[in-house]
Amino acid sequence: MSEPDFPIAVVVVAFHSADVILGCVESLLAQEGGRPAVIVVDNASADGTVATLRDWAGAKGVDLREFDAADRPDRAAAGAVTLVHSGANRGFAGGVNVGLAVAAAMPEIGHFWVLNPDAFADKAACRAILAAAAETPGYALMGGRVCFAEPPHRVQIDGGLVNLWTGVSGNVNLGRPAEEAVLPKGEDLDFITGASMVASRGFYEAVGPMREDYFLYYEEADWALRRGDMPLVVAPGLVVHHHAGTAIGSPTLERLASPFSFWFKYHSRMLFMRRFNPVGLPVAMAYATAKAGQLLLKGALPQAGALLRAVWGLGPPKAVRERLSPEARRIAFDRARS
Repeated sequence: MSEPDFPIAVVVVAFHSADVILGCVESLLAQEGGRPAVIVVDNASADGTVATLRDWAGAKGVDLREFDAADRPDRAAAGAVTLVHSGANRGFAGGVNVGLAVAAAMPEIGHFWVLNPDAFADKAACRAILAAAAETPGYALMGGRVCFAEPPHRVQIDGGLVNLWTGVSGNVNLGRPAEEAVLPKGEDLDFITGASMVASRGFYEAVGPMREDYFLYYEEADWALRRGDMPLVVAPGLVVHHHAGTAIGSPTLERLASPFSFWFKYHSRMLFMRRFNPVGLPVAMAYATAKAGQLLLKGALPQAGALLRAVWGLGPPKAVRERLSPEARRIAFDRARS
């Protein structure tokens, strides 16, 4: 007798993820006690991500079904892995929203798990989600532990905090050995990281999808701050391992973020501040400008320049613009000017 499917859909937004996507998907299909609906949204990758998934599915005999962004298959029609072609690089939130809409059309799904393509989950992750949801059925967003894949056994984030005067966000337990770090309580957090974040159907239906004008960064903090009285939850046993920044050059313990990452992070930070504490915007701008000075002293001129252009509304550097396709530029930068 086969195990029942979990009432969980996992939304994985892939962009140039050919080198990591299979580890992510295989970890989801290997969950103990059942199978979640796996929805991979490809944001118009040009690196072979789609071919990698097709070749793997054919070799492994995995039922992979492909759809366009507007399609709404039921769970039976979706196959073991659903590959949704978004049609463009819509950014993180835009890709997530495509996947959430597909998942929400499946009435048996009660929990929408957003997972980065460069992350892989422990085998008990889905069971941990359901156990935590049973304890707090009215939750908004749920997180767990995200560890760096390299070095092993060190925490990347156990939940997020954000300062509404500087806009600076922080990772709880960053860099601590996993065996020593104590999980925080949901009520002590401001947001759940988008690298591994579960939204309840009730939250999604009440609040709606992510705001897409961030393109990258701060969309999960924005989403969390719109939750009203619905609580954040931290689920013991929900553990994923994250390679971190494989597509956009996000920072790690050993690596400075790329100029691309810096521009979007600080553009999104200023947008976030204008929405949630506009009187603090001058403080946030001054703080960010001081950060640019620190980067200059370290010799990180491209990063400092990208940061300053984002903070002072000067638009992205040429090198940042040219990393995106013409259609992705329209989506990312036209919104940035609005």
